[in-house]
Amino acid sequence: MRIFLKAISYIFHPLLIPIAGTFAYFIITPKYSPLELQSGNIIPIFILTVIIPIITFLILKNVGYVNSVQLPTIKERKYPLYINLILLFMIVYKVIPNNYVIELYFYFVGLIGGIFATIILLFFKIKSSMHLLGLGSMFMFLVNLSIHFEINITIALSLFIMIIGLVATSRLYLKAHSKMELFIGLCIGMISQLLTVKYWL
Repeated sequence: MRIFLKAISYIFHPLLIPIAGTFAYFIITPKYSPLELQSGNIIPIFILTVIIPIITFLILKNVGYVNSVQLPTIKERKYPLYINLILLFMIVYKVIPNNYVIELYFYFVGLIGGIFATIILLFFKIKSSMHLLGLGSMFMFLVNLSIHFEINITIALSLFIMIIGLVATSRLYLKAHSKMELFIGLCIGMISQLLTVKYWL
């Protein structure tokens, strides 16, 4: 059971949420999206949100700023979050404007809002779950896309709720977070996406 739940934590890691949301958009959207548009967004987003953070984490670990991939302490979380925030801003200001997709633009704006709120909470010694923040953001984004394009993706949303439950169970079982930290992360993720809805829905 421990191996299974640990695998769940890695499979649905927060680093994969930006690129997963991007893929989900191009799968769901009924708009015509040429291959150039898709690759123009997917490739740089993958590099900026997966490859660079992994390299950065290895550097931070080598210099002693972080000790574990779980980032258990508030101090360890700050540097990766600062870097992640900068990379998300780069996507919003450099990547998406070149291949403009309004839905993706505000998805990343919502992610920026969620990361920023998480950083603010760290100054008050409050830790929130990045796993649940990411999944909450993507879940609400999928709900918004379903409404926006008037597409029934009820089955996908149901599966996503199950995934959120599995990840929450995993984080509790591994003693990575308390119930309150999971709840805070989920709320931040969902609210950050809801706040962008009026600009594009």
